Amino acid sequence: MANGEIHIYDNQGNFIMKMKLNCLVNVTGAISIAGIHWYHGTEGYVEPDCPCLAICFDNGRCQIMRHENDQNPVLIDTGMYVVSIQWNHIGSVLAVAGSQKAITQDKDVNIVQFYTPFGEHLGTLKVPGKQMSALSWEGGGLKIALAVDSFIYFANIRPDYKWGYCSNTVVYAYTRPDRPEYCVIFWDTKNNEKYVKYVKSLISITTCGDFCILATKADENHPQFVLVLCNSIGTPLDPKYIDIVPLFVTMTKTHVIAASKEAFYTWQYRVAKKLTALEINQITRSRKEGRERIYHVDDTPSGSVDGVLDYSKAIQGTRDPICAITASDKTLIVSRESGTIQRYSLPNVGLIQKYSLNCRAYQLSLNCNSSRLAIIDIAGVLTFFDLDARVTDSTGQQVTGELLKLERKDVWDMKWAKDNPDLFAMMEKTRMYVFRNLDPEEPIQTSGYICNFEDLEIKSVLLDEILKNPEHPNKDYIINFEIRSLRDSRALIEKVGIEDASQFIEDNPHPRLWRLLAEAALQKLDLHTAEQAFVRCKDYQGIKFVKRLGNLQSESMKQAEVVAYFGRFEEAERMYLDMDRRDLAIGLRQKLGDWFRVLQLLKTGSGDADDSLLEQAHNAIGDYFADRQKWLNAVQYYVQGRNQERLAECYYMLEDYEGLENLANSLPENHKLLPEIAQMFVRVGMCEQAVTAFLKCYQPKAAVDTCVHLNQWNKAVELAKSHSMKEIGSLIARYASHLLEKNKSFDAIELYRKASYFYDAAKLMFKIADEEAKKRTKPLRVKKLYVLSALLIEQYHEQMKNAQRGKVKGKNSEATSALAGLLEEEALSTTSRFTDNAWRGAEAYHFFILAQRQLYEGSADSALKTALHLRDYEDIIPAVEIYSLLALCACASRAFGTCSKAFIKLESLETLNSERKQQYEDLALEIFTKHTPKDNRKSELDSLLEGGEGKLPTCVATGSPITEYQFWMCSVCKHCVLAQEISNYNFCPLCHSPVG
Repeated sequence: MANGEIHIYDNQGNFIMKMKLNCLVNVTGAISIAGIHWYHGTEGYVEPDCPCLAICFDNGRCQIMRHENDQNPVLIDTGMYVVSIQWNHIGSVLAVAGSQKAITQDKDVNIVQFYTPFGEHLGTLKVPGKQMSALSWEGGGLKIALAVDSFIYFANIRPDYKWGYCSNTVVYAYTRPDRPEYCVIFWDTKNNEKYVKYVKSLISITTCGDFCILATKADENHPQFVLVLCNSIGTPLDPKYIDIVPLFVTMTKTHVIAASKEAFYTWQYRVAKKLTALEINQITRSRKEGRERIYHVDDTPSGSVDGVLDYSKAIQGTRDPICAITASDKTLIVSRESGTIQRYSLPNVGLIQKYSLNCRAYQLSLNCNSSRLAIIDIAGVLTFFDLDARVTDSTGQQVTGELLKLERKDVWDMKWAKDNPDLFAMMEKTRMYVFRNLDPEEPIQTSGYICNFEDLEIKSVLLDEILKNPEHPNKDYIINFEIRSLRDSRALIEKVGIEDASQFIEDNPHPRLWRLLAEAALQKLDLHTAEQAFVRCKDYQGIKFVKRLGNLQSESMKQAEVVAYFGRFEEAERMYLDMDRRDLAIGLRQKLGDWFRVLQLLKTGSGDADDSLLEQAHNAIGDYFADRQKWLNAVQYYVQGRNQERLAECYYMLEDYEGLENLANSLPENHKLLPEIAQMFVRVGMCEQAVTAFLKCYQPKAAVDTCVHLNQWNKAVELAKSHSMKEIGSLIARYASHLLEKNKSFDAIELYRKASYFYDAAKLMFKIADEEAKKRTKPLRVKKLYVLSALLIEQYHEQMKNAQRGKVKGKNSEATSALAGLLEEEALSTTSRFTDNAWRGAEAYHFFILAQRQLYEGSADSALKTALHLRDYEDIIPAVEIYSLLALCACASRAFGTCSKAFIKLESLETLNSERKQQYEDLALEIFTKHTPKDNRKSELDSLLEGGEGKLPTCVATGSPITEYQFWMCSVCKHCVLAQEISNYNFCPLCHSPVG
């Protein structure tokens, strides 16, 4: 060490770095290091990034660092000569041992000071002897060993655990090495169940009634803090963000009070079970109404005006900081470091009185009627102050408040009785004392922390033992102590008798003692004494029970009822059965909810069992298993109890959909459970079963909606049709758009076709055919698409005729109705090109394919005749392809005149670029320099086209015109074939329908 620095070297002796010692600023003279201890961290840290490296010098200066390079260490001036330091086993307390000059004496006094990792002073331990030389912690942090002269002293350490007790639940916190947060356990001691909650930067746990407050830091980078109101299983109910450090927190049944060193914050909390609109509005205005207020400790609030939530007050300093607080339902006590006690009224916070004491309080506690205040100071001295006593002071003036004569040392915990203002219990070293009117009873050896003092019983928890294995608390660590008056009363009743015990209780009255007497009288069937005792302890249920006993004639029946009253149910049941009152035994078990025994009694008894009671028992046992999610067991009992509703739930939870389906099938039509079962099927995507269930309860619309939801559109359309639903049109349109969005055009066409929407199907098919034609797909595929489109149009025509025929049936002739149908159809389809001549596309590609087939088969003349038809289909097949084929066929047929015309047409096409046109010109020049551009023989087709009054029908098999009177016509597409040709075909060459 040199110049306020520590030089650090590695194990080879090489210099690594310098560590600056901020704690030695302005220190002169020779000093030496008294101790260095680096907490290993294996038990976790109190906070993330917690200081853990402690360095202390013999002059009392100490610094605690987060790591060796920490530029902002925690600095402590212990004000003593230090000989040794050491962390406890979890790094939460640093013990500093040494000596200090006594104020009243010249000699040094051996002391041990205790600090948190953040430099806060926890307490002081004075040690006898001349010279202390070393200290060491016990492994669990509950004892400390001190080397003084030639002796070793052992001192018990009472850790300041973060814990509380509310509603039979012990709440405690501890750190784990694998997590940066505090692990908070809510241990229900009644049911031995625990609930775990992880809380960052926990400051304290405060409890009252059924609730607890967890005070935490909101964020490491933000100076806000949170008070989280929780119930007894750790569920957060209401968090409040505050801008003061909650160093001290107390809680009543209506208020939470948190204090920093300068100010205190009050919050009138409330836990609403069901909020009405008015209450919600009140909550939003709560701050305006003053449910949250803040007061500076130097202020003197009158209580008449609502306080405001103004945090600017809280940042103002004070010369006399707050050191402890406590509160009851009507009083708030704030203690300051100077010894001043300030008393405020609640709920309207007004300063009532100031008292002056000669100690610095560490822990405060008010008795049940707020008349006396217990004070444990920083040195563990317990004193009592009567807040309302009026006494005369040394100057002769009358003052309010009196320090009582009782004083106890080495006290680390105390608790007032909830039901007696003169009764309290306190922990002194390893003994518990109970005081009545400041007189102690004999002590009890224990190291438990007091949870509760009520009904002359003290409940204590051995936190030291629990925190050795905090994840597995044991009910053995909860201890109940009875105070002397309760023990004496019980002994008197047992040994002397009820009359003497009654007199003793009369002299020492307490509701618990009267209840004890009432119970003893009941067991002896002394109903008069029992009734009087129940009246004295205000037990209305007990009074009613005694009255009911008085109306019973049989002594054995009375005895059985009393046995049941005391919870000895097996004995009571046996007594009922011995009296041949199986009905009463069953009734007893029903009240207890022991349905297994009810069922057993029903089955074992002679005679027929009550069917309704059997069903009730089976269902109750089914509920028992269902509550524990043992669905398979529950099913067996629900079947016997014929509880179809719960049975459906069990099948659903078991994913036994076959069982659920069988249940739905077994239910009668329109049963109230069917819609619920159907919804279960919907949730798991089982469309068919859901539809069946919906139809069975006459909900076709829900069935259709289910099909739509599960994308079973075919089924939806089918259902909508079969139930003549008006929404079928919009349903089909939605489904079709859904399919088209997914590029499933053929599925959409099939949907329209099945739904008899032939026009819409044809539109879509024509669109696909046109798109395929533009892509230059195989001509045969394009022809098939056009044929399918045309067939749909034919079905549409037929549909329109039938619809009109149905409208005029019985009124006009068939010819008239057919005409009307055609007129309506024409009116509907005037805007569509393909309804007028649906077969044009099919014809175009049919002749296009036929001409090429004939050409390749060597029938050039036939190919030319067929190709000449293509001139009428330039709107369907590109002109360049038509005239190229025509030129080829004409050239092969040596009809060079026709060929020349085709070339002229090709050369004049605007769609061709100049290069292609030049190629056609070159080819034409090459052909027509060899052959004269005229036909050797007049084309038969041309002569007919030129000379006829109208077009002759064309044979779709050969492409030739039909000049004969005898020919075959297709019943579907209405196209013709030469009579001698049709014998070669089983199907129409164009539409492929069978030849009839």
